[in-house]
Amino acid sequence: MTPDVRFADRRDAGRRLAERLARYASRDDVVVLGLPRGGMPVAAEVAAALDAPLDVFVVRKLGVPGHEELAMGAIASGGVRVLNDDVVRAIGIPADELDAVTARERRTLEEREHSYRGEAAPVDVSDRTAILVDDGLATGATMRAAVRALRGLGAAAIAVAVPTAPRETCEALAREVDDVVCATTPEPFTAVGIWYQDFRPVSDDEVRELLNGRADGA
Repeated sequence: MTPDVRFADRRDAGRRLAERLARYASRDDVVVLGLPRGGMPVAAEVAAALDAPLDVFVVRKLGVPGHEELAMGAIASGGVRVLNDDVVRAIGIPADELDAVTARERRTLEEREHSYRGEAAPVDVSDRTAILVDDGLATGATMRAAVRALRGLGAAAIAVAVPTAPRETCEALAREVDDVVCATTPEPFTAVGIWYQDFRPVSDDEVRELLNGRADGA
C-alpha cells in the first residue's frame, strides 16, 4: 500500500476490512466492539457486513501522577481494571493513589459511556467471540488494554481488526489474542491518518448515531 492508495474514509476502511472477516459472518456468538471515537464508523461497517451486534468499548489510560503519559494501567467498559505491575512496582505507587486515579478515570469513562448509549445495557461479551475494531494502530497500547479488559469480562475468544497498522504491532498483538486482521501493513507506517483521504475527527454525536442504529442481538 503506497501513499496514493488509501482508504477513502473510515466507512470505506470498514467495508474493506469486513471482507477479510467473512469467516465471522452470521454467527450467533460474534459481537463487534468499536474503540471510540475513530473506530466506531469502521466497526459499524464491519458489524453490518457480519450481521453482528455493535457496541462501543471505552478504554481509559491510568497515567502515573505527574507523568500522565506513562501508563500504569487502564480501565475499560464493564468495570475492569488492568494494571502494569512492572510500572506500579518500579515507581512505588501507593495503593490509595492508584485508587484515586482509577476513581477519577472511571467517572470519566462512565460519563462517556452514558453519553454514548444512555440507559441502554452494553452488549454481553461473556462466552462470545469479540471483534475489537479501531481505525488503525500505532503502538497498540490502547488495544492491548481493551484486550485485557475483555479477558476479564469473560470473552471466549478475541479478535483484533484494523484497516492499517505497522507489521510489528500486528505481530505483537497476535501473541495476545486469538486472531488479528490488519488489512494493510504499509512500510514505512508513519501514522494512521496518512492512510486515509478523509481522516476528519469523529464526534460524540456520530458515535451515538452509530449505536442507535446498531444491529439487533445485544
